[in-house]
Amino acid sequence: MTVANPAKPAVRPPTVQPDRTFWLMLFFIVSSVLLLVSHSPEMLRNLGPLGDVLRNKVIEALVVSLFLANVLFAYLWKAANWAKLIVGLGSLLFVLPLAGQTDTSLLDLSIQIMIFAALALGLNIVVGLAGLLDLGYVAFFAVGAYTWGIFASPRFGEVLRYYGENPGSTGAGTLAIGLVLTAVTAGSMVYIKGLQARVAPTRLSDRSFLLAGIGLLAGIILVARSIVVLSSGSAEALANGISPGFFWLFLALSIMAAAVVGLLIGLPVLKLKGDYLAIITLGLGEVIRVLANNLDLYTAGSQGITPVGSASVPWFNSLAGTLGFRPDQYNLLFLYMLVLVMIAVVLLVNVRLDQSRIGRAWIAIRDDEIAAQAMGVPLMQTKLIAFATGASFAGVMGMIFAAKQTFISPESFNLLQSILVLSMVVLGGMGSFSGVILGAAVVTLLNLRILPGLGEASANVSWIPQEVNPANYNRFIFGSILVAMMLLRPEGLLPNKRRTRELHHGEDQEDESEDGNAGGLKAGGDVYSAGLATIKEDDRPGGSR
Repeated sequence: MTVANPAKPAVRPPTVQPDRTFWLMLFFIVSSVLLLVSHSPEMLRNLGPLGDVLRNKVIEALVVSLFLANVLFAYLWKAANWAKLIVGLGSLLFVLPLAGQTDTSLLDLSIQIMIFAALALGLNIVVGLAGLLDLGYVAFFAVGAYTWGIFASPRFGEVLRYYGENPGSTGAGTLAIGLVLTAVTAGSMVYIKGLQARVAPTRLSDRSFLLAGIGLLAGIILVARSIVVLSSGSAEALANGISPGFFWLFLALSIMAAAVVGLLIGLPVLKLKGDYLAIITLGLGEVIRVLANNLDLYTAGSQGITPVGSASVPWFNSLAGTLGFRPDQYNLLFLYMLVLVMIAVVLLVNVRLDQSRIGRAWIAIRDDEIAAQAMGVPLMQTKLIAFATGASFAGVMGMIFAAKQTFISPESFNLLQSILVLSMVVLGGMGSFSGVILGAAVVTLLNLRILPGLGEASANVSWIPQEVNPANYNRFIFGSILVAMMLLRPEGLLPNKRRTRELHHGEDQEDESEDGNAGGLKAGGDVYSAGLATIKEDDRPGGSR
């Protein structure tokens, strides 16, 4: 069908944002002063009644939220680059550590926000970009935490002592067998994979690859057991765990361990879609938690592992001491700076992946899996890369979480944590990196500061029953917020432009039917196509004119 007089599409004039450099700097100065005053006991005592107001938990939570809004406004508002740089770096590298010097809970809160932001960025790859609903994401977080927690605690000495008393037939011969088996099976997998790249895969080649994978896993287990048995003589020397100098090595090992677990979980489940994938990932996430609860020798079961060590950085401790921090604050300040660096690295990797070929392949799979496969996108391989990449971010953050908490237990990695991270992604905006970080900040502030502050403030109010204390209804409040978001703003707080167009595609289509002859629908008449259909009974069809 053709249109006789096609209407020109309406051109929306570009919106010009006013320059807000002055307001950005003013807001930064005011919120920074409020934060520093509200977290300084000496200043609060000198302020009298105003100090009592600022000491209120609800007011303190609002002050922290306003201060963190500096970074958000620096990202959203049109302002000079020098002002954005001062606000961003000044807030994160100067004001927050300075306020945390008098109140370490503020540094602890900031680390929690950034850990959850990194977790949400990792889950955003799986859910937001690749479109794979994963409800067991916290399992990778647990893998990273236990990878460091077992070796950096007295638990490692107990494991060595147990294998020294129960070596069985394990020895140097078992180590040699394990090394040979690992090398042969790894080489076989590489050969089969190269053969499948040249020749179409067959059932025999697929089964051979699976068998080689099982042999590789058996070889790794033999090698690991042999090393532990042969090292059991050092149980007393490692009674408090390995040296803190291995912290940096385990950062890489936690990434690898979580990525491998992501591949092992992804291989049998990624042929499923939608609700089925969500259910099975939920089950596998619970399997990891139950294993941590029952492998008493390695994880201490429900009692948990404590104390978990952290890195020892003498030069950083000297610098922190020069800046006026106390020795008990050195580790927290170090972890704060480390998490800042890790967030920058994770965000850079996310942006690069989103703009790469693999990122476009994830989006194609999310939009239409059949069409993506028809265009040559390898579904299984692409999905596995998404799972492994998201898992690696969770693994490294799990290790930092263990070092910060100095205690880990299976209860820290339950299903509610996976749902919490998923709510951050949905609230901020799936596929949007800045939105996901904002969602993590909002949910963490609600969970750790705002709702507990409201609960504490209402606890002493006689006319408010304790049964309706806001601190007891945080899950209900989170659920209500998500329902409201789905109804009012399904794209999230800071949506991705691509996602916004997908959700509001129908709203952008203007009804131009009355510009043509389709108005006959309203009048009950006939509708004709200009140039092809007949308008009068004695007219010839448009195609024969």
